[in-house]
Amino acid sequence: MVIIIGAGPIGLAVSIELKKRGVPSLIIERGALVNSIFHYPTNMTFFSTSDKLEIGNIPFISHGPKPTRSEALEYYRRAAEHYDLNIRLYEEVKELNGSDGDFEVITDKGSYPAKKVVLATGFYGQENLMNIPGEELPKVTHYYDEPHRYAWQNILVVGGGNSAVDAALETWRCKANVSILVREATIKPSVKYWVKPDIENRIKEGSITAYFNSELLEIRETEADIQTPDGKITIPNDFVLAMTGYHPHFGLMKKLGIELTNDEKKMPVYDEKSLETNRKGLFVAGVVCGGMDTSSLFIENTRIHADHIAAHIENSL
Repeated sequence: MVIIIGAGPIGLAVSIELKKRGVPSLIIERGALVNSIFHYPTNMTFFSTSDKLEIGNIPFISHGPKPTRSEALEYYRRAAEHYDLNIRLYEEVKELNGSDGDFEVITDKGSYPAKKVVLATGFYGQENLMNIPGEELPKVTHYYDEPHRYAWQNILVVGGGNSAVDAALETWRCKANVSILVREATIKPSVKYWVKPDIENRIKEGSITAYFNSELLEIRETEADIQTPDGKITIPNDFVLAMTGYHPHFGLMKKLGIELTNDEKKMPVYDEKSLETNRKGLFVAGVVCGGMDTSSLFIENTRIHADHIAAHIENSL
């Protein structure tokens, strides 16, 4: 038995490739199926075309040139059903005991023997905290879903990337009074090319207030303090959407015994061909391989990990 930690697209792809080779596997996921995609904004559209997101040779047909979140959720459900994958949802892995060929995976609901283990947890599950007073208030969220609840409210969006821009534009169109706070001097150049002119024009015309080169200092029930280049200001505030990004589950990697590179990327150390880590019999797959370098690995260019890992495991059993 091979245990795969994480039921994202790449975790599913690994399980599919193992099944094709006659190797049984169990996927353990602490949240929903493809949990990261589930937490994307409700109205989100992918960068990639649907064919780049396919796994297991199952066609992904979308209504538009780029698939939506809801289409992706349905597609990966169908893929898991088609291959009758063995999946346990809402179960969190806590420890990994034993060694290659004789592992024991400990979860919050039980324990499972495994000959090999694959970590495919992505990077979306751990939010980058601002570590400021008031961040724990119920009005603050690191996950944006849809705009209706913010109608006619004072919204502060923190961040200058795609998630922040989408949240700012959607809530503004839902009649929220929107401000956006960006640490840098401009909206990030990496923002989707069909969206970037929209946010820049809304800021230019004054429909959305922008605070560039600024930092959020403190959040209170009805207001927030911002440090701007011109000094500290206080603005009325009902909700804070902290689109500050995410990072891999480093705590879990440490518990599993995975060595990380000693630099700002904090990438897991693994063999480029087999994707086996420093702990023999334990593999990494998908965007988790990039550590903090979250802009280089995506579903489309890590699907090949499933083939590499499955082939190596098949040959070693």
